[in-house]
Amino acid sequence: MTPSHASIDATDVSESAMPNDLIEIAEAIASGRLTAEAAVTAALEREQAWGGLNAFVALEAEAALEQARACDRERGQGRLRGSLHGVPMAHKDMFFRAGIPTEAGSLIWRGHVPRETSPLVARLEAAGAITIGRLHMAEFAMGPTGHNAHLGRCANPWNAEAISGGSSSGSGAAVGARIVTGALGSDTGGSVRLPAAFCGVAGLKPTNGLLPDTAMMPLSHTLDTAGPLATSSRSLARLMTVLTASGEDYEAGLDRGIAGLTIGVPTSYFTEDLHPEVALAFAAARQVFEQLGARVIDVAIPDHSSYPGIAARIWAPEAAAFHARHLAERSQDFGEQVRNRLEAGAAVTPRDYLAALGARKSAQSDMLAGPFAQVDLLLTPAARMPVPLADEVGATGGAAMEAMVAELSALTRTISMLGFPALVTPMGFDARGLPVALQLIGQPHSERSLLRGGFSFEKATQWLSRVPSSSSSLP
Repeated sequence: MTPSHASIDATDVSESAMPNDLIEIAEAIASGRLTAEAAVTAALEREQAWGGLNAFVALEAEAALEQARACDRERGQGRLRGSLHGVPMAHKDMFFRAGIPTEAGSLIWRGHVPRETSPLVARLEAAGAITIGRLHMAEFAMGPTGHNAHLGRCANPWNAEAISGGSSSGSGAAVGARIVTGALGSDTGGSVRLPAAFCGVAGLKPTNGLLPDTAMMPLSHTLDTAGPLATSSRSLARLMTVLTASGEDYEAGLDRGIAGLTIGVPTSYFTEDLHPEVALAFAAARQVFEQLGARVIDVAIPDHSSYPGIAARIWAPEAAAFHARHLAERSQDFGEQVRNRLEAGAAVTPRDYLAALGARKSAQSDMLAGPFAQVDLLLTPAARMPVPLADEVGATGGAAMEAMVAELSALTRTISMLGFPALVTPMGFDARGLPVALQLIGQPHSERSLLRGGFSFEKATQWLSRVPSSSSSLP
């Protein structure tokens, strides 16, 4: 059921007895100030308090509590599994875990039980994270709003009438509500960044290919990437250290600040047609980066107007090819929006698909030789408009739906097409109390600079210290 009532309230993190940040929880458990069992119990209780949010499709309470008690026994013996020892997490319902259903927000995959486990989930759990459940998502990861024809809508924890973003809707809502403080999502056109932006948390889309994509539901093999959402850029850094399993410590150097970095603000596309409240918050965010010692300059970028179309001619036919058999045999079991998008993807010709792949390579070269020859990072808003309300984006197909999708993801989809990394974090709240977010964009494998930028901004602004209240946001 989708809640029909909403109001807004917020409490400061410091007012809560339970830490509201992933690293704070990890450090409290490691030091013995908090037990893993207490952390998991609190997460389960918060999920019940936020039940109307519809962020979870399944809870695994008994298994999670059993794991928590095992973590506590091990800590009592002087052993920690890793840097996430005892930390409760939950993940978008598209990451395989052997023997546990993975249904991808769909009717077609209902009851699908994989035999293998995603290496990303396995790495998190090996580091001590405890998976407490599976999270809501758009059907087969197609949709930026949090609507799902089979599961109902996932609401926004700041205002139940607002969208959560998608397709990693449950990941954004669950972390935004602090039910958990970290979650996996996927990003093919903004599906990590939009839920993080709309729900008021931090999210990272890594460089394509940096994280393994095995044992996770595919949408577009060219543009897909997994990515973490968390309660701070420092927490994202800890998760990236675990997820990459490369030995690189993404937390190292975060405290160096950003003095000496050159940050470019695009003079076109990303800064055009901004809603006045977004424009005001973005101007203030630019000033913060300048005050932190970064060199912030206006920078010309290649014409991005064709980039969303290039992306559509890549991801849509790839998705249609993956779902071709079910589209032919069980088309009635797809939600209308998803079916329409898959049918449009099937109509893309091989010639147009190959041309789009070629155009993608040219666009990558243009960006690297253009703005990224002058700057370390680009600074943009995450979206041109404030968080929409659900009844404003309820289209189910056709031209109206495509226009809505295009507008919501206009500033994220182009970066997914390029395969470049990007980070979002809050830069304020609008007049309704809904989050407004910025986006930092880097060239391939610049995640550490992105995390430094996000962490420095978060320390200077403290927007992440605001937390929504279940008692007033939901009926």
